[in-house]
Amino acid sequence: MQNQELHRIASTAIIVNKEGNFLVTQRSLQKKAFPGKWTVPGGGLETDDYANTKKTTKDHWYFAIESSLRREIKEEVNLEVGPLNYLLDLAFIRPDGVPVVILSFWAKYKPGKIKLDEDSIDYKWADLKEIKKLDMVEGLYEEIKMVDKILKKKSFSFPLLKGD
Repeated sequence: MQNQELHRIASTAIIVNKEGNFLVTQRSLQKKAFPGKWTVPGGGLETDDYANTKKTTKDHWYFAIESSLRREIKEEVNLEVGPLNYLLDLAFIRPDGVPVVILSFWAKYKPGKIKLDEDSIDYKWADLKEIKKLDMVEGLYEEIKMVDKILKKKSFSFPLLKGD
């Protein structure tokens, strides 16, 4: 791939309920990337997430990713969540050649009725043992495991990194 500056920016939210279970959704079979795989809510940053709103400063819009992620959670599963906590970032190239940067966050569930949009075909609240058995997007189980350890105040490292 030739060096280029343009990337799709996306974000995801690992949502945990008071029982310590995580919300996972199954992607539509028509998705460009990872069709049918289990994942967590999230999606891409759109210019409408900030460009048509009042700037935070004279030149900038702050919290564009947070606004985008909250919009995506609402669209995909009809939920609102508590504060978004940064977890990690990753990059990949979609099958159609578009480079993607993903910012992964976690948040606590605010009770509400889940309603899936057309991008998902199923959902469940699951613990780590159940999630490990699902056909998850690569690396996502490890991210959820990291959040579980954060919540249990245990130390962790990301097992997919070389040298860990």
